[in-house]
Amino acid sequence: MVASVRTEPRGSMAMELTFGDPALTARLERGVDAAEERLRAVAAEARDPRVAEIVGHLFAPGGKRLRPLLALVGAEFGERDPSAAVPAAALAELVHVASLYHDDVMDQARTRRGVASANARWGNATAVFAGNWLLSKAARLAAELGPETIRLQSSVTNRLVMGQIRELAGPSDDGDALAHYFAVVAGKTAALIAMALQLGAVRTDAPEHVVQALAEYGEHLGVAFQIADDILDITSTSEVSGKEQGKDLAIGVASLPVLLALADERPEADELRVLLTAATDAPDGSGLPRAAAPDDSGLPRAAAPDGSGLPRAVALLRRCGATAQARAIMQARLVRARSAANGLPDGPAARVLHALCDFVAHRDR
Repeated sequence: MVASVRTEPRGSMAMELTFGDPALTARLERGVDAAEERLRAVAAEARDPRVAEIVGHLFAPGGKRLRPLLALVGAEFGERDPSAAVPAAALAELVHVASLYHDDVMDQARTRRGVASANARWGNATAVFAGNWLLSKAARLAAELGPETIRLQSSVTNRLVMGQIRELAGPSDDGDALAHYFAVVAGKTAALIAMALQLGAVRTDAPEHVVQALAEYGEHLGVAFQIADDILDITSTSEVSGKEQGKDLAIGVASLPVLLALADERPEADELRVLLTAATDAPDGSGLPRAAAPDDSGLPRAAAPDGSGLPRAVALLRRCGATAQARAIMQARLVRARSAANGLPDGPAARVLHALCDFVAHRDR
């Protein structure tokens, strides 16, 4: 008998994992539901209804809930009842959602998960403080779960903030733009995914070598997940992704396909290179700097193709070899994630990790 775990973010693509263990399916579904209850309870702790609305804004549209699911899968490798990981699943999502509030301010995003972003509705300052409020709640929950959870949560929050700072600062004048990209992704995306798996495993007393294997798996899966996002920004419509097509390109974020395109020496990449670099006034190592004109948040505003240049740049990125190159790098990361998963005890939980690799492998199409 084949069972599935399914979460469907409104306005975004559905995630479905299929595997042959109905008991595990039921546990994961119950765990995700229980984590959702914890998240709603956290938002309700803001006694002012206006604050509760703002901090709970991104919980309402749902989401793939990938990180809570990963925490619950990680818990399957331990010796205790996996339900003990429900608070860890909520903690992982709290840190993730807090980062989304901050990212949307940095990216000047207008939508998130198919609805208006918090910064679009209430302004940048309010969105930043809402993210900070959620991080404070995550820290309190970590303190309730014990020293190892505190260590993991604080370490990953530090990596997350460093990743955000690196993204804002951009690579140094003589730095490697690709190395800078992967450093940012490791902090902003991979660290959170690895943390979720580790939190669940720690909560159920999994052996240390298992916790480390899960961390390695999560780091590689997280990088692959972000590369798939980068490709989706170019190839997917807003109806599928829940975000504006070409949003990253429009604000000057140097995604992996863009960096690869800028480094492409083939003649067919010349027009794209002209479009991308012509929009910038003071190029940095990536060719897509964040320009000096700040918005009301004090954060720099990116320069990028505008008018007819943006759709043309998107079209060229979809056709040139950079997208295929990015997909190949993503697949290589998934191979490394699968290798880490192969070092875990065989069983339904390990098969879920392989199914997640399959999901990411096809997510960018």
